[in-house]
Order: sequence, then C-alpha cells, then structure tokens
Amino acid sequence: MTLEVPLWEVFIRPRNGLSHKHVGSLHAADEVMALNAARDVYTRRGEGTSIWVVQSADIFASDPDQASENFEPTAGKVYRHPTFYEIPEEVGHM
Repeated sequence: MTLEVPLWEVFIRPRNGLSHKHVGSLHAADEVMALNAARDVYTRRGEGTSIWVVQSADIFASDPDQASENFEPTAGKVYRHPTFYEIPEEVGHM
C-alpha cells in the first residue's frame, strides 16, 4: 500500500499591502508541515511577511476555453473599473 502525500500550493505576500503570489508547490503530510516546508523553501532570504498553503486538490479553476463566456460580460460594466475612483496616497499599493 502506497501512502500519498498531498500536494500543496504556496502563496507568499512579500510585504504588507501587497497581494499574495503563487511561488510554487510542495508535498507535505499536513498543513503544519506544509507551512514549515514553505517557509524553509520559499522564504530563505526573508522574502515574505505571510505564507498561505492550500492543498492543490482544493483549488478549482475556470476552463481557459470558456474565457469569453466567463470574462466578456464584464466589459459592459464600466463601473467596475477603477477609473471612477480616486485612491488616496496613503493607501499605497492597491
């Protein structure tokens, strides 16, 4: 009997105010081991302030072949574009 160790996706936030970015994947038995391994592998030089780990099996993605039906309807909703809003200087990266 072979024991499968789950695959985890790792996201790092480089500093406060910025978004988490996918930096890679790793295998770990549980979330604690995944966080520790992610810290050891992906933040060796102090690159991050926050780490997220998510089991790959728990991620559901849209089909790129359906991009037009998923994303084209937003083109007619100009109020969703940030051009209508002024962002204060103190907000920083947004």
